Formats: sequence, C-alpha cells, structure tokens
Amino acid sequence: MTALHTNPLFDRLADAENILVTGAGGGFDIYAGLPVALSLMHQGKRVHLANLSFSALAGLPSEAWVAPDLAAVTPDSAPHLTYFPERTLARWLEAHDYPATVYAFPQTGVQPLRAAYRELVDLHRIDAIVLVDGGTDILMRGDEAGLGTPEEDLTSVAALAALDDVPERLVVSVGFGVDAYHGVSHGLVLENIAALERAGAYLGAFSIPRATREGALFLDAVAHAQEQTPDMPSIVNGSIAAAVRGSFGDVQFTSRTRGSELFVNPLMSLCFAFDLPGLAARCLYLDRIEDTHLMRQVHSRIAEFREELVTRPSRRIPH
Repeated sequence: MTALHTNPLFDRLADAENILVTGAGGGFDIYAGLPVALSLMHQGKRVHLANLSFSALAGLPSEAWVAPDLAAVTPDSAPHLTYFPERTLARWLEAHDYPATVYAFPQTGVQPLRAAYRELVDLHRIDAIVLVDGGTDILMRGDEAGLGTPEEDLTSVAALAALDDVPERLVVSVGFGVDAYHGVSHGLVLENIAALERAGAYLGAFSIPRATREGALFLDAVAHAQEQTPDMPSIVNGSIAAAVRGSFGDVQFTSRTRGSELFVNPLMSLCFAFDLPGLAARCLYLDRIEDTHLMRQVHSRIAEFREELVTRPSRRIPH
C-alpha cells in the first residue's frame, strides 16, 4: 500500500531499471506517453520508446528491422515519407539530447505483435512496460454501446497480457473526453474505471501541469509534430496539449475537425493509470482475438462478438 503523497504508477516503477513506454493504438499515441517517459528518464531510468504504427514501414531498409514486425526508427529513417510520427518523434528527441530511437510495430494480429514485443523485451532486458492510449477506448470491455476504435488498443493489451515474466505491466490512458467523437460514452468510461477500482486494477490519476519540466516538453513536442505534419496533425494530442495550456471548449487547431464541436477541458490532461493484467481480465472478447495474426482478423472477431450480445446503453454524465 502506497502513501497518499506518492504516485502509485511511479511507485510501481521504482525498482525497474529498463522501462518500455509504448503507444497502444497507432498514429501519435506514443506522444501521449511522453510526460511519463520523460519523467522516468529524468529519474535516471533507462527508457525505451515504441509505437504500434500507422506509417508505411514496409518501405524501410532491411537494416532497420531488428526482428520480424519490429523496426528501429531513427531521425534519418525514410526521409521520403511525409507522415511518419515515429521518425518525427525521433527527430524531436535528438534535438533535445534524448536517446533518439523509436521502435515501431506494423499493424498485425496478437500473435506476431507479442513475438515482436518479446524480441524487444529480450533486446533491452525490459523489466517494466507502460502501455499508453491517447484516449479512453482502451478501457472499453466490449459490451458498451460504442467502443470507439479498440482494435489496435486491445491487440496491444492482448499481446502484453501474456508476457508474465515482465514484472510490471501498466496502462495509462490520457485524453478523457476525446473519444466522444468516436461514439464512446464517457459515463460508461467512468463506470468501467469504478469497476477496475473494485477489482484492484486502478492506480489513480494525475495531471500533466504545464509548469512542470515534462509538461513543457510535451507541449513543445506536440507543437513540433504539428509543424512537421501539418496535413495530418494529431487531434488527440492537440486536444491534450490545449488542455495542458488551460484552453477550454471548442478549441480548433486543425482543419481536420472543421464542422465538429470540440470540448477541450481540464480532464483531458489527466493520466489514468491501471494494472495491465487486471484491465485485460475485464475485456470480454480478449480470448477471441488471442490467436489472430492479421489486424483484419481482429476487426472481424470483435464484430462477430458484438453481434452476439446486448450492449450497455450510454450513460449521461449529469450536468
């Protein structure tokens, strides 16, 4: 049991020496993990970064592939690609004198993704993993009225749930409210968090204040990514960054959200932390995607599962 003045997430990582912070859902998800990763680096931990990637990894040279389905991305990787969040992050890290390799996993099913994680764990003797979701759909157990876009997130959860020899496996969800535009009921998100608390898997929440070193660096990294990828900036991290700056309401920062009303608010800057095995145990369809090798299999298995059940209706947060 930890004391109130300590943070349960970082307390769980206190004895870890080689920590992997990894994005669960593709795109710019790893950016949502930067505040935690940087804080661990500043504590003297050896931190490695990875991301389930939406980038065109197939065009990388053979020497970039550390193992099947595991690529090492550096600031010089694939200069011809305009959309490459992992390389954009590597360039920002290099400019700020941090280790500048970001590992990338292509979109696969559970089995090859787990094998790639195993290679990375063995390569760096990883003794703790923090899986980060920019958003809250990683917290959906499967019977909610809307799941958002859970395929990549829960493939990552399933892949890591079986790595029992890694002493600490944790989940961090950042960006509360942003998935409302993907059909997620955040009343049900809160209900799920309460259930995870009862199960002993919820580790509490903490904010990303802009007055901290890590908060300021996160804002700088997101701004750099928006400059480098002006046509496809991250809506999730842009919203989180706006919340960290103290913005509120319909804060428009990209043409991608034109016609949508945003609700940027202080809860978006909260990091909700969980025990990964505990979270995995509550997912109702994780066993159905266990033997998948392709992402399209994950999509079809979830769709089949959804056809068989009565979903929980959305819950309105009183106001």
